[in-house]
Amino acid sequence: MDSLQSIKQRFGIIGNNLGLNRALEKSMRVSGTDISVLVIGESGVGKENIPKIIHQYSHRKHSKYIAVNCGAIPEGTIDSELFGHEKGAFTGATQTRLGYFEVADGGTIFLDEVGELPLPTQVRLLRVLETGEFIKVGSSIAQKTNVRIVAATNVNMMDAIQKGKFREDLYYRLSTVEITLPPLRDRKEDIVLLFRKFASDFAQKYQMPTLRLDEHAQALLKEYRWNGNIRQLRNVAEQLSVLEKERNINAAMIRMYLPDNGSKTPALMGKKASESDFSSEREILYKVLFDMKNDLNDLKKLTLDLMNNETSEVVQEKNQGLIDKIYGKETDRKEEEMSSSYEALPFQAETSDISQLEAMDKYSYAETIEEEEPLSLQAKEIEMIKQALIRSNGKRKLASKELGISERTLYRKIKQYDLNDLEKE
Repeated sequence: MDSLQSIKQRFGIIGNNLGLNRALEKSMRVSGTDISVLVIGESGVGKENIPKIIHQYSHRKHSKYIAVNCGAIPEGTIDSELFGHEKGAFTGATQTRLGYFEVADGGTIFLDEVGELPLPTQVRLLRVLETGEFIKVGSSIAQKTNVRIVAATNVNMMDAIQKGKFREDLYYRLSTVEITLPPLRDRKEDIVLLFRKFASDFAQKYQMPTLRLDEHAQALLKEYRWNGNIRQLRNVAEQLSVLEKERNINAAMIRMYLPDNGSKTPALMGKKASESDFSSEREILYKVLFDMKNDLNDLKKLTLDLMNNETSEVVQEKNQGLIDKIYGKETDRKEEEMSSSYEALPFQAETSDISQLEAMDKYSYAETIEEEEPLSLQAKEIEMIKQALIRSNGKRKLASKELGISERTLYRKIKQYDLNDLEKE
């Protein structure tokens, strides 16, 4: 196995930090196995170098190495990207597509930003890790694959697990071996070396003299926090190389290209707010559901009271507050007609009365009548009910069907006209 220094030279890694050296040593030790590796570190620390080292020093080095940024793939297509899909599986699937796990069979897959995977995809990935099997989108046939998975993330996995954004079983399956890369602020002795390397590269790229740092500039670089880590340091070196005519760089010149450590970016300020917004939206939804449940219980209570032997006037008086809450306060409440059968009869209304009829419709829950029907019509109604009950042998269900009214309405009219002798359950 190559020495640590040769590995650094081969992959362009600069630094002598103990944490960095420890991470590289662990990478070389696990490269000869097929166990899963989880690389942990902040954004910009160079996590992508670890899976390359593991792949190049493993028995899979002659097979394919595929790096996948899980955070850059839309949630709706990530299953298709990773596992493939069959023709016609969804709109736009005009042909069968091979997924990364099928293409990289026998090789290594690097899943960067694995903490951004949606939960359904996490279930599929767990199955691949456990059994080596996966199913294409739109297929019912399980396929085998033999891949080495190396994952990386910059999120706190335990926090993600507690919030329900990442499966705990998948985390423990991925993190068989954890390799942690230290942030740049913990590698103060490497900052100046890295800057000189970047300055030399950009001088060669843009064909200009190399930058030189004085003592105060070096001290400023070491004291700065570097929230963006190596990526931020590289950007600062490129800006200085391109924009500054003077090749001897002092602290004042560097300070112009460094954001204030005390300032907060909009993304950092809004992160906590977005989480609280999600929580408040969920609470609002729960409140709406509970209010709907309470309203439903109130309606059930009102309906039960109406079904009892009490008159509608008594029910309305007892539940006036409830009625006002549900239907609003109205002075002219209209009650439904006594017979549903006659309500169903077609009639012609004047155009001017349409709006008034629509306003009365929402109060159709009432069961009393304000005007008495003509005696002849009432007698005719009694005669029709009697004949229907006789023909149906007193069965309300058959009689109500013959009359074209509901069984409940028929029961009310039987009690109203004292026709219990003809009734049969």
